[in-house]
Amino acid sequence: MAAATGPDEADEAVRGTCEDASVCKRFAVSVGYWKDPYIQHFVRQAKERKAPEINRGYYARVHGVSYLIKAFLQKTQCNSQIVNLGAGMDTLFWRLKDENLLPRKYFEVDFPMIVARKIHNIKSKPPLSKPIMESHSGDSLLIDSHSLDSSRYSIVGADLRSSSDLEEKLRKHSLDTHLPTLLVAECVLVYMTPQQSASLLKWAASTFPVAMVINYEQVNMRDRFGQIMIENLQRRHCNLAGVELCSSLDSQRERLLGSGWDNAHAVDMMKVYSFLPQADVRRIEALEFLDEKELFEQLMQHYCICWASKDSSNLGLANIDF
Repeated sequence: MAAATGPDEADEAVRGTCEDASVCKRFAVSVGYWKDPYIQHFVRQAKERKAPEINRGYYARVHGVSYLIKAFLQKTQCNSQIVNLGAGMDTLFWRLKDENLLPRKYFEVDFPMIVARKIHNIKSKPPLSKPIMESHSGDSLLIDSHSLDSSRYSIVGADLRSSSDLEEKLRKHSLDTHLPTLLVAECVLVYMTPQQSASLLKWAASTFPVAMVINYEQVNMRDRFGQIMIENLQRRHCNLAGVELCSSLDSQRERLLGSGWDNAHAVDMMKVYSFLPQADVRRIEALEFLDEKELFEQLMQHYCICWASKDSSNLGLANIDF
C-alpha cells in the first residue's frame, strides 16, 4: 500500500495520467490505429513502444466514445453544446470541425495547470489556433493564461469537485443551459470521491433539461485483476478515490440513475470492441501481432463506457446505443 499523499500530491498524480493518456494516443496514431493530425502538437512522441494491447484498448476507447458523441450530435443536428470534463490534451474539437460536426459551442474543463499548457500550445501552433479563429465570429477572442473563449470553443481552468465554481466559470463563457448538452468524462470521475462525482452528476442532471453524459472508466474492480490495477496506480501515488462505484456494470448504471438521469447504459470495452466496424478492426489487428490475447481481454473487461440521458424535448436520446 502506498503511503498516504496530501491533496496537492494526489492532484499532481492525476494530472500525470493526462500526460500518459496523450502519449499513448500519440503512439497509437503514429502506428496507424486512427488518424489524428493534431495530437502531435500537444504531446511528445513516446520514448518506447507501447504494447499492442494498450494500443488496441485506446483504439476501442477513442472509437467507442466518438461513436456516442456523433450519435448525440446527429440527434440534436449539432444544435447543442459539448462540455468535455477533464479534457486534458484531447483533440476532439479540431477533429469534429474537420468533419463539419461542430456543436454550437464546445467547452473543455481541466485543472488550471493543464489548461495553461494547452492554451500555450494553441497560441504557439497555427494548426491549432487557425481552426479556432476560422470558427470564431464577433469580437476579439478572450484569452488569458487559464482560459480561452471564442464563439465556438472555450477552455476553462476549474475544479470539477466544486459544481458551483464550474457552473460560474462556464456561464461566464456563455454556457446555455437551455441547449441540449453532452457531458463527456474519460477516466475523470474515478479520481473523485463518490460524493464529489455524485454532486457533479446531479448538478448536470438538474441544470440541463435535455442532456446526455458519457463516462469512460474502470469496471469489475473487485476481482484479482482489478486489485492489481489499483495497486499499480497506488505505486504511482494515484489513488482511485471513486473506485467503489466501479465494482460492476450495475453499480455504474445505478450511480447515474441515482443522480437524476432518466435512463442509463453500461457496457464493457470487450463488448464495445465487438460492436465496432469489423473491417476496420481487422485492419488494426493486422498492424501489430498480439501475443497476449488473454491479457487484452482482461484489460478490456475492466474498462467500460456508460452513458445516460434525460430528454424533455423527445429528441430520441434514450435510443442511442451501439
